[in-house]
Amino acid sequence: MNILVTGSNGQLGNEIRSISNQYPDYHFVFTDVAELDITEYQQIDSFFKENNINFVINCAAYTAVDKAEQEIDTARYINVNAVKYLSQIAKKHHALLIHVSTDYVFDGKNHKPYTEEDIICPTSAYGKTKAEGETEVRNYAEKAIIIRTSWLYSSYGNNFVKTILKYGKERGKLNVVFDQIGTPTYAADLAFAILEIIPQLNSKLTIDTYHFSNEGVSSWYDFAKEIVELSNMDCIINPIETKDYPLPAPRPHYSVLDKTKIKKEFHIDIPYWKDSLKKCLKLLNE
Repeated sequence: MNILVTGSNGQLGNEIRSISNQYPDYHFVFTDVAELDITEYQQIDSFFKENNINFVINCAAYTAVDKAEQEIDTARYINVNAVKYLSQIAKKHHALLIHVSTDYVFDGKNHKPYTEEDIICPTSAYGKTKAEGETEVRNYAEKAIIIRTSWLYSSYGNNFVKTILKYGKERGKLNVVFDQIGTPTYAADLAFAILEIIPQLNSKLTIDTYHFSNEGVSSWYDFAKEIVELSNMDCIINPIETKDYPLPAPRPHYSVLDKTKIKKEFHIDIPYWKDSLKKCLKLLNE
């Protein structure tokens, strides 16, 4: 089974790479923009032919949430156009597409966890491009699943955990918003879930959507406090409101994802967010 992983230099792509040797029946083809430009239709088509791709895990995305407000055309190129091409070419070659999306497709006005059936209503340019990407999958793919996740972090790449570790040590005091609620997700857990799901995706699958994050609920403030405490850092975390830390892109105030569907259909166990954070910090501190 030949599995193409796009965006393999990012957090999720690197996590898939790190556990790929645990799946000897899979032949992984890891690419980033240097090996495969997914904004070029002909290049993708040729790549699928040459490598006989059966599955594609699309980890590639424009994820600079604030910059997207000014660079929406660039964001759309990667989050929409490229997804359309991947969907079309996966269909052409009878490959199954696993596309990773985000909690930012919701407006954050819910007061209970979002299910896959809830209506999406993105408020940021980034969220809008990711929502449009989901539409391209549904319009053009033949067999695909969309997995929405939230607050992704890893020992790879740039993320909230590394930011808190860096500035916590440098400054000794940080202000972090407490009125945005969601769930931190360890990219390693998502990577494992995706690879466990693959053999359960039968040929009858059409297109479906699932939610995946770690278990539990947190604010960014609580997340930061836990990072500092587990790292034994001498840093004070002050809770502030979103209005006191204005950013170009609006964030969902509540984006907890309901994971009932993915757990029920694929029989996967999802770790609690604090337990996964401990694992990631152990790797970072080694």
